[in-house]
Amino acid sequence: MHEVAIAESLLNVAIDNCTKSGHARITGIQVLIGKASGVMPEALLFAFDSMKPDTIAQDAVLEIIEVPLGGHCSSCRRDFEVEERYVLACPHCGGVQYSLVKGRELSISEMEVE
Repeated sequence: MHEVAIAESLLNVAIDNCTKSGHARITGIQVLIGKASGVMPEALLFAFDSMKPDTIAQDAVLEIIEVPLGGHCSSCRRDFEVEERYVLACPHCGGVQYSLVKGRELSISEMEVE
């Protein structure tokens, strides 16, 4: 379950940034997670909630925004976006020569502090 390590890293980064900027408390963290990142949102939430007690983020709410897969097809030269976790072919033409341009994200996009 690599979500535990990810939750620990997110929490450490958030706490470090909050402390460095002179704030005493984190009330919310928004995270972008791509559908192709391999991260299970429910497991990440569980891990985060179990790690935040006794930290400056103990009251923080973790909001997860799932980013759909997006790509560009070399065959039909069109961009596409799908909600699935995997792409086997271009949804427009069925071509298999494409590149993913989004959907692998894993980053903190916003943080609310006091």
